[in-house]
Amino acid sequence: MMQQMSKPTFVMGRRLCNGRASSLLSCRHQSSALDSDLPGGTGAPTSGRTYTQVAVQPRCLPAVSVTAWISDLAANATLDDLSDVTVARSKRMMLDTLGVGILGFGSEATRKIMSCMLQCYSTTKGESAIWGSNGKTASPPIAAFINGISVHSMDFDDTWDPATHPSGPVLPAVMALAESLTGDYRPTLADMLVAYNVGIQVQGLLLRCSDSARAIPDRFHPPAVVGVMGSAAACARLLGAGPSTVRHALAVATSFAGAPMANAGTPTKPVHAGKAARFGMEAALMASYGLSGNHDILDMKSGFGAFYHDYDPESFLAAHSSNKHFILHSQDVAIKRYPAHLGMHWTIDATMAVREAILASGSTFRQVRPEDVMSIIIRAPPSKYINRPLPSTTDEARHSFQFNACTALLDGEVTPDSFILSYMRRPQLHALLRKTTLETPADNVATFQDMYVEIQVTMKNGEVFKGRCDTPYGHWRHPLTRADLEKKFLTNTKDMSFNHQRSLIATVDLMNTDEKADDLFEMLRG
Repeated sequence: MMQQMSKPTFVMGRRLCNGRASSLLSCRHQSSALDSDLPGGTGAPTSGRTYTQVAVQPRCLPAVSVTAWISDLAANATLDDLSDVTVARSKRMMLDTLGVGILGFGSEATRKIMSCMLQCYSTTKGESAIWGSNGKTASPPIAAFINGISVHSMDFDDTWDPATHPSGPVLPAVMALAESLTGDYRPTLADMLVAYNVGIQVQGLLLRCSDSARAIPDRFHPPAVVGVMGSAAACARLLGAGPSTVRHALAVATSFAGAPMANAGTPTKPVHAGKAARFGMEAALMASYGLSGNHDILDMKSGFGAFYHDYDPESFLAAHSSNKHFILHSQDVAIKRYPAHLGMHWTIDATMAVREAILASGSTFRQVRPEDVMSIIIRAPPSKYINRPLPSTTDEARHSFQFNACTALLDGEVTPDSFILSYMRRPQLHALLRKTTLETPADNVATFQDMYVEIQVTMKNGEVFKGRCDTPYGHWRHPLTRADLEKKFLTNTKDMSFNHQRSLIATVDLMNTDEKADDLFEMLRG
């Protein structure tokens, strides 16, 4: 049994070991005061275990519960629990998330919120990098908040099934917290990889807790629900919390969870990812100081079940607790090619095929001119918040079938520049939008697993061109090649020197090693 350490303290966001030098690797399974009532304490984890074996629980709790199972998983996960597939996929996700976060710093939403936060917290010593800012720093929670917003600000971040954006709430929190840990508590790259995967795993599990959680969301935006839980679990893991402390971190995080879908397609949507990163971290820190919440939070309809009307923890536990691998092993993510809602990727790929056919036919000269087009029909799944015939803002445009189809047809590409207001207001684009209608066939199911998009363009000369996309490039069924993933990263970080870019790529490739993370933090500071 490991000797139990006194509770770590935090000074200006830095974790100190009360004067005792000890590596994070050796501290990672130490328990806080909340774990002191566990008979026998916490022992070393068993590699490759199945998670039906939970840590010893306080005597007042049932032997097995969802909260106990997930808390044990988060506290005791090691690199040995991550398959080669999981490690490879999570490295891809981390590299992509860093790239879109660095790019997203330039977004209007990030700049406005950063100005507000740094003004409000101007007396707080900065310890953690604000990505893409060329040297700006903030306290760990504020850095996690701003970086989480940057990651989701262009809707360019990864998307999972069931639907959520898994990396935005977790990676900014893990990175900002890790950067604030000092001395022998400074984590290795592998420590951060394990914590990150814990956060992804907790989100993946909680998205499978009910039929309503698995469906396309209509009430709560998932990153603000499961994302804050993933952030709390990941940060607790990085702090070396024991199972009981993790369960209280999850309880505190549940009180921070939730954001309405009504803010999708507005500048506030990225705040959901940022607040999940920030408040998940703060929940883990509060629990490490001894704050407690309901110790069965994931087993109660009035707890985490408040977000899903058909929450069924017993069936959830029976269906998933014996899984050998992390969910990422069998369910990959979508890494986006275009800075827009994932549904737009079907639309853009189908439109690109139509455009290529039109140009090959010779019915127009080198480009598709609005005056040569009679009508455009989009056949897509029914959806209220991504059916926007004439979007007037950048965020609405990222969530508009019509805008993305017409932009792809007109320009042959959809890039971050496509959503600049001067591009959005072009007369040629609006001429195409006025000729566009949306149909929703009954067989077109509104899920990222089953949906399709068809584009039909009728020309003034009577020719009809059709294109259909069932699986866009970048979808988990058709993932980006390594070369295209790196190309996206290099494009998103083009303001960096090439050597700096290559060093970041090389460092992410080493995430499963015991290399220290100091070089990574230095690179992110610019």
